[in-house]
Amino acid sequence: MSKYILAVDQSTQGTKGLIFDEEGKLVCRADRPHEQIVNEKGWVEHDPIEILNNTIAVCRDVTEKSGIRKSDIVSFGISNQRETSVAWNKQTGRPVYNAIVWQCSRAEEICERHSSEAERIRKATGMKLSPYFPASKLQWIIEIIPDAEELAENNMLAVGTIDSWLIFNLTEEHNHKTDYSNASRTQLFDINKLEWDAELVKSFKLPMSAMPEVCMSDSDFGHTTLGGLLDVPVSIHGVLGDSHGALFGQDCRLPGQLKATYGTGSSVMMNIGTRPIISDKGIVTSLAWGMNGKVEYCFEGNLNYTGAVLRWLEKDIHLIERAHEADELAETANKEDKTYFVPAFTGLGAPYWDSKATGMFTGITRTTGRAEMAKACIECIPYQITDLIDLMREESGRTIDVIRADGGPTANGYMMQFQSDMSKAVVQIPELQELSGMGAAYAAGIAVGLYSPDEIFKHINYTQYSPKMDAERQKKLYDGWRAAVGQALHH
Repeated sequence: MSKYILAVDQSTQGTKGLIFDEEGKLVCRADRPHEQIVNEKGWVEHDPIEILNNTIAVCRDVTEKSGIRKSDIVSFGISNQRETSVAWNKQTGRPVYNAIVWQCSRAEEICERHSSEAERIRKATGMKLSPYFPASKLQWIIEIIPDAEELAENNMLAVGTIDSWLIFNLTEEHNHKTDYSNASRTQLFDINKLEWDAELVKSFKLPMSAMPEVCMSDSDFGHTTLGGLLDVPVSIHGVLGDSHGALFGQDCRLPGQLKATYGTGSSVMMNIGTRPIISDKGIVTSLAWGMNGKVEYCFEGNLNYTGAVLRWLEKDIHLIERAHEADELAETANKEDKTYFVPAFTGLGAPYWDSKATGMFTGITRTTGRAEMAKACIECIPYQITDLIDLMREESGRTIDVIRADGGPTANGYMMQFQSDMSKAVVQIPELQELSGMGAAYAAGIAVGLYSPDEIFKHINYTQYSPKMDAERQKKLYDGWRAAVGQALHH
């Protein structure tokens, strides 16, 4: 009799249901989008009830589509969009307001009020004070929504990230829990002491009674029938924030191992081991996960404009007609052309942190044409990733020889070879791209004994790019990039 792991990847745009077999291979997938609620102020929200219903629906969809027996599902895993914040009534399970999405910056003014605590927040939580994180979003709900304040006063309020919302509503026990990876992204969790920071929780006007219990990522979060789909409840055993799920799914389980996700923007995340390193150079420190009784930490750097640059080329300035045309143009471009593109559309993030920087082409000569401009736009993506990788090398004191890459833009062969050359590391791209959900599924499968942690990652096949460029040329090109960034910075 075969056994299966069912997992959901609840992301910003929608929810995926995934089934993995005894060998850890993806058997089937089903997707449902949810509404992006954006008002005239640019505030971004999701309906938590719609997300819950879609989670149950994709589990039903993927189970029916796969044709497996429901009784052969032995555990359930969750990966989730991080930082999106929900508050609900413990008694009724109903949200007091829509989920405030990680992208939403409505709580900027609240963060300004906490500016005197910024350095303490950074040292305790590993995070720079920002409306991006849940702390200020949840304070906004407490201050603005009358029901929330009343429930908080009566110890009837529950708050959390999307994983907590799903666990509470899906488990028979209505458990109010989260895992270490998600807790570490709230800006309320002391990553050194591994507990909610009571002073910060109070400062952001939250009662401790509203906070979820923080658990190992592979612990038993409770039993679920997934809204009556299963005849016999199974345990939820793998819960991870989506980037952390991808880090685990990419088999970055050892210190110094690193993955780069290429999407609209990019996330570079590196396992740094069992002790936190707090950087003051623009990369954040989080908990990668808690598994097998111990926690591990990670560095993360985020870039706003990577894949978005290719979309800009296609949709806004019409330099290309389709995304993969950029690859073709770059291959034909003059290799000696000195054009650089710095994509500071809304300033520059890590490691420069200049919100007033503006985007620019530089180094253009009479020989620069369409192909050379496309090449410059592609190359700005590996250059930015290399900036973060070099910073992580410096801050951790570790060598980085391999980059595990995922996301749509990894199909661009020119870009991936250039990434390998610039970062002086082998780039490996797995054939399977559902890495966040896979990470949660593998954590669940290992927890229930279906998978061996030493064997489960061995079946993953990679496309590989190795450095080919000589050291002198690599240095010359990368120095040129740093000079171009220097021109773009606000002086």
